Amino acid sequence: MQARRRALLRAGLAAPMLAGAGRSARAAADPVRIGELNSYTQFPAFLEPYRRGWQLALEQVNATGGVLGRALEVVSRDDGGTPADAVRVAEELLAREQVVMLFGGFASHVGLAVSDLALRRRRVFLAAEPLTDKLVWEQGHRYTFRLRASTWMQTAMLVPEAAKLGRTRWALVAPDYEYGQAAIAAFKALMTRAQPDATVVVEQLVPLGRIDAGPVAQALASARPDAIFSALFGPDLARFVREGRNRGLFRDRAVVNLLAGEPEYLEPLKAEAPEGWLVTGYPGRAVATPEHARFRDAYVARWGGEEPKLGSVVGHAALHSVAAALRRAGATDAERIADAFAGLPVDTPFGRIVYRAGDHQSTLGAFVGRLALRDGRGTMVDWVYRDGAAVLPPEAEAAKRRPAR
Repeated sequence: MQARRRALLRAGLAAPMLAGAGRSARAAADPVRIGELNSYTQFPAFLEPYRRGWQLALEQVNATGGVLGRALEVVSRDDGGTPADAVRVAEELLAREQVVMLFGGFASHVGLAVSDLALRRRRVFLAAEPLTDKLVWEQGHRYTFRLRASTWMQTAMLVPEAAKLGRTRWALVAPDYEYGQAAIAAFKALMTRAQPDATVVVEQLVPLGRIDAGPVAQALASARPDAIFSALFGPDLARFVREGRNRGLFRDRAVVNLLAGEPEYLEPLKAEAPEGWLVTGYPGRAVATPEHARFRDAYVARWGGEEPKLGSVVGHAALHSVAAALRRAGATDAERIADAFAGLPVDTPFGRIVYRAGDHQSTLGAFVGRLALRDGRGTMVDWVYRDGAAVLPPEAEAAKRRPAR
């Protein structure tokens, strides 16, 4: 009887231990959940390719073992394109979906709102697309990192070429929100430094997505500039191009435009694409480096022959950045992930980049070239890739622009 009692006791003690072991095994097998949020319904031209880019990367990561011995899972949400909606969605991802970090974002003012939440919640946010300099400088903090070359960086890539034009009377036009305002401020500061005799004769800030292109083109023409700097993109850019051409705005005037060489915004113009504009963008299949060729081949094969756009590259690089940070962290703790991102090297379709420890900006660059018509559609020609590291201020200098938080 005593022996039987001892056996039952041993069995009773063992049962909770076995149950705990079972729970641990199941926990180890659970996927690592990452939250992704973006303005898919508001900016589909860029963000549908972007989504296909990160989906391809997710499949690649999981096909090679995932992260931390577990599959990687992305919980994706549309953020509505407004700061309030984005913060609500981000809170839901963190609280209800229990994601370990966030990535995504498109518009600069939305990205800033999510970044502020990341600081308050002490959770890492990788801003894939928002271009505002404030994300990593004036409002930068421990938990936010940014992938794409910023507004300031891309403007700095264009200004040396703009200064070579020798034009002195500049008209400026941009969408009236954080990105456009920052683009104009950066152009003024950098152009004054590069060409002290350059002046601004007219400045137009227009509602995002609601440009009244006729009056805007007329206002610019009336100031008689000899060059135009534009930060317009998407439907606003298309309307501006058509109205400007109809009114002769671009005749004998140089035009410099951020982002106009990106296929997302160039392809809808078709044969109406302007020629000779100096732009940042993405030359697509013309980029023949081995890393880009591998990415392009995989993307085309995965998506039924569709060519990648710049959004595809951004999405792909963002997801691989997340995976690289988790591997380096060796854990899903936010503090470990934040430490891992600082100085993190990541291989992308444009080559190896680094997330700088000093300001959390990646060194991903951009292509600078001119627009031309080929086979009835716009394309970039005479382009060159500008490394982001070459136009960024030194890390110690950039770090001084960040608040101590």
